[in-house]
Amino acid sequence: MNTTDQHPLVAAYLDAVARETAELPAERRAELLADLREHVEVSGAEGDDQIRAVLAGLGEPRTVAASALAEEAPAGPAAPPSTGRTKLTAILLGVSGVLLLLNPYAGAIALIVALVLLWGAPQWENRQKLIGTATGAAVPFVVFLGALLGDASRIGPMEVLLILAFSLAVPALGAALLLRALRR
Repeated sequence: MNTTDQHPLVAAYLDAVARETAELPAERRAELLADLREHVEVSGAEGDDQIRAVLAGLGEPRTVAASALAEEAPAGPAAPPSTGRTKLTAILLGVSGVLLLLNPYAGAIALIVALVLLWGAPQWENRQKLIGTATGAAVPFVVFLGALLGDASRIGPMEVLLILAFSLAVPALGAALLLRALRR
């Protein structure tokens, strides 16, 4: 062993780096400490002032550890979003329109849950969340507007089919757009 390895300043520095890198795999931590130790030895520093200068050049132990931990993190893309939660959001959003017509309470609950899941999900951007919200809320909005403006006695079979088609198509389109956005 070199005398710099036994120097109290070097030992304290290496101990601090070892503590800060406790999350690293043992072999990676040992490699890092060996590299730091070698750097100090190769510098030929003697005396407290020179050793302090070399250690300062290496950086604070916390900074060295943060760099090592960042290098150890997986370089690939972020973990994929939970597919179960994503599918549930899309399904609830897609069926909320028909459910609102068949059972207003079940439809309202499905729509509210879908919107809460949608806005709490990190995988979609705000623009996509707004599109999902607009397509999900379109059915209750149109039904409410129709109730305010129209006379229910004038609704014939053609109007019922149009309302049903709208209630199926618009929320399903919103769900499809959300799922498509994930594949990009």
